[in-house]
Amino acid sequence: MKILITGGCGFVGSNLALYTLKQGHELQIIDNLYRYGSGSNLQWLRSQGEFIFHKADVSEAAQIDPLIASFNPNAIFHLAGQVAMTTSIEKPVLDFRTNTLGTLNVLEAVRKHSPSTFVIYSSTNKVYGDLEYIEYEETETRYFAREYPRGFDESLRLDFRSPYGCSKGAADQYMLDYHRIFALNTVVFRHSSMYGGRQYANFDQGWVGWFCQKALETKRNPETEFTISGTGKQVRDVLYASDLVKAYFAVLNKGSAVAGEVFNLGGGFANSLSLLELFAILEEKTETRLRIQKIPWRISDQKVFIADNSKAERLLGWYPEIDKESGLRNMLQWCEESMEV
Repeated sequence: MKILITGGCGFVGSNLALYTLKQGHELQIIDNLYRYGSGSNLQWLRSQGEFIFHKADVSEAAQIDPLIASFNPNAIFHLAGQVAMTTSIEKPVLDFRTNTLGTLNVLEAVRKHSPSTFVIYSSTNKVYGDLEYIEYEETETRYFAREYPRGFDESLRLDFRSPYGCSKGAADQYMLDYHRIFALNTVVFRHSSMYGGRQYANFDQGWVGWFCQKALETKRNPETEFTISGTGKQVRDVLYASDLVKAYFAVLNKGSAVAGEVFNLGGGFANSLSLLELFAILEEKTETRLRIQKIPWRISDQKVFIADNSKAERLLGWYPEIDKESGLRNMLQWCEESMEV
């Protein structure tokens, strides 16, 4: 196959790119190298195999249109995006141009030049809003949504909050509507939390990797302190990179049978963690006591988001294979290695 990855030098993109190369597919990557770590990922990918790289920005139609027209890919993994809630509040126009306009540019190029291309979009659980209307129970270490024992499925009502939620949500809906109106082969993944190698996390995006870094820094310097927003009892399900990659290729294996579908995708309840539970695991694995300061909640933060993977299991034959203990061990190893470079 011919595969194009937008945002191919980011965390998800570089993992998908590596798998694409290993499978022997023809690969092209689009990335503007704006995000920290993307340059390092590009250099690393070049050591893994041959592909064509385009330094381009999806928000510029004049850059994207001819690339898609000339390559005519079998599949596009559309991952390019502004991914931080805090940045969306600071720079809402940049957020809109990257997430919404950039997605529309990709769809229009496909509609005009390669309408048989399969487009898989990386959306977010933030399209469901802050979920404050759901009743929660509070325990010593986490919040529970008792009415949703398997997590949240795709029937949850859309409720865009924050510029980030609005821009990603609009792009999400454009993807689905271009299937309905123009019969394009689009699929949307509404992701929960993702982690793994090649994730250059920071304080406002990639929380698992960020706290793994903080734990390793504390191991080197026990006086290290860091902050968390809220109580630390907020819960997410975590999905390891290799499982994430398999989901994208599972869509390609199913083809038109799943065109126009949307999937909530995460590690599921078995791989859910609160911040406090994550810290307990990190303290055990690093044999280090973490020093944490609590600050006020972030705007529109969710107390709980756990993806109900039932639809993905049923239609894609996909389910997570890497448990959170194994994944965190791998994540710590990668973070330690990257800190030594």
